[in-house]
Amino acid sequence: MESTNNLKSADQIKVKRKKSDYIFTIVFSIVCLFWVYPLFMVLYNAFKKKAAIIPYPFDLPNSETFVGADNFVQAVSNSATGLGFFSALLTSLIITVLSVALILLCTSMCAYYVTRVKTWYTAIFYYLCLFSMIVPFQMIMYPLSIITDRLKLNNPINISIVYLGFGAGTALFMFTNFLKALPADIEEAAMIDGCGPVKTFFYVVMPIMKPTIISVGILETMWIWNDFLLPSLVLAKEYKTVPIVIQYFNAGRGQSEWGAIMASMVITITPIVILYFCMQKHIIKGVLSGAVKG
Repeated sequence: MESTNNLKSADQIKVKRKKSDYIFTIVFSIVCLFWVYPLFMVLYNAFKKKAAIIPYPFDLPNSETFVGADNFVQAVSNSATGLGFFSALLTSLIITVLSVALILLCTSMCAYYVTRVKTWYTAIFYYLCLFSMIVPFQMIMYPLSIITDRLKLNNPINISIVYLGFGAGTALFMFTNFLKALPADIEEAAMIDGCGPVKTFFYVVMPIMKPTIISVGILETMWIWNDFLLPSLVLAKEYKTVPIVIQYFNAGRGQSEWGAIMASMVITITPIVILYFCMQKHIIKGVLSGAVKG
C-alpha cells in the first residue's frame, strides 16, 4: 500500500511540474516577445518612408510607405553625414577584434596565475580588477580623455588597451571561477610529462576553458561593438565607429534621418545577432561554468 501511495504521489508531483512548466513557458514566451519586438520594429521601419516612421512607428510598411532599399543606400552613402559608413564599419571591426583578443588572452592568463599562485599580492590584484566593475564610468571620463590623449591611445589600435582595462573585471571573474572548479591533477600530469607553465596553459588549460572563452568573447564583442561613449570620448576626430556615424544621422543638417538610422541599425546589429545565435549554446554553458563558486 505504501509503495502504491508513493507512486501516486510521485505521479501527482510530475503532473504538477508539467503544469508549472507549461505556465512558465507561456509567461516567458510572452516576456520574450516584448524583448524581441523592438528589434522587429527597427527592421520593418528600415523599409518605410521617413515621414511615416515617427507618426506611425507601429504600422507595417504598405504600398504608400514602403521604400525598398532606399534607406540602406542612404545609410551606407556619404551624402547624409559626410562620413564613410564602410570606413566606420572597418574601424569598429578593428577595435572589436583587437580589444576582444587582448582581453581574452591577458585575462585568461592572469586568471590562471591568480588561481594557481595564491599569495597576498595576487589576491589584491584580483579584487582590484573586480573593484573596477563597480566604478561608474562617469567618474573617470575627464581624466581618461586626458591620459589617452597624452599616451597616444586615441586611435583604433591603441584603444584596445583602454578596453582591456574596462573589460578585465568581468572576464577575470568568469575565468577564475571556472579555473577554481578545475582539478589541478591534469596540470600536474602535464608538468610530469615535461610541460612548463606556459605550455601547460596553452596546450592543456586553454582548450578546457573553451566554453568560458567563447562566452566572454561574445559578451565583450557585444559590448565593444555597440559602445558609443568610450570611442566618442577617446578616439581622435578622424576616426569614427558605427555607433558614432549613426548618431550623425540624428539631427544632421537640422533634421533626423530616421529611415537611415533604422537601416544603419539593422546593418550594425545583424552580425552580432547572427554570432550570438550561432554561439548561444556555448555562451550558456560558459556562463554556468564561470558562475560556480570555487
